[in-house]
Amino acid sequence: MIACSPRLDWRTVRSPQERYTALFPGKPDKLERRIPYLDQEFLQTREAVKMDDDIYSISTIQLLVSQSASLNTLLSQLQANLIDRAKASGGESVVEDGFDKTAERQRLPIKDYFLALKKDGKSQQLMRVRWIHRVAPNGDSWIYQISILHTHAGSGNAKTFFTKEEYENFFSDFSPRIKL
Repeated sequence: MIACSPRLDWRTVRSPQERYTALFPGKPDKLERRIPYLDQEFLQTREAVKMDDDIYSISTIQLLVSQSASLNTLLSQLQANLIDRAKASGGESVVEDGFDKTAERQRLPIKDYFLALKKDGKSQQLMRVRWIHRVAPNGDSWIYQISILHTHAGSGNAKTFFTKEEYENFFSDFSPRIKL
């Protein structure tokens, strides 16, 4: 029934350049930017849609074979930046083991991060984020950051909040299109 909600216009989005298929609750906007990292620069592509108080987004970074030595450090830094931001605000982060499906329907272990960001001691924003890494047959690496930011949290538990079907669908229907 949630898929029939007039507020949410679920649609499959295929992003051939970024090599994924995802289910978005509306038509996403696409933004590209270059991000400097150490003595390199990476192209980050983000597709996102805002629905009421929620921002659904998928960011993609491609690392060429020649840049692959930076992969683990870059991925760790992306994760640490968000977790440190939550902790610095007085909020919290909870990590939960989960599974991601590949284009071949394999289930690979991943981690989901549930973050509460606070301001003046009160929850202001809740976020769920997942990072997925895939290596293409040509050796290029792809980092996907799938996230939902709820911008009007009041008080609440991020893990409980994001287990609702309308949020779970976004994560479970994301599929990288890179053959392992």
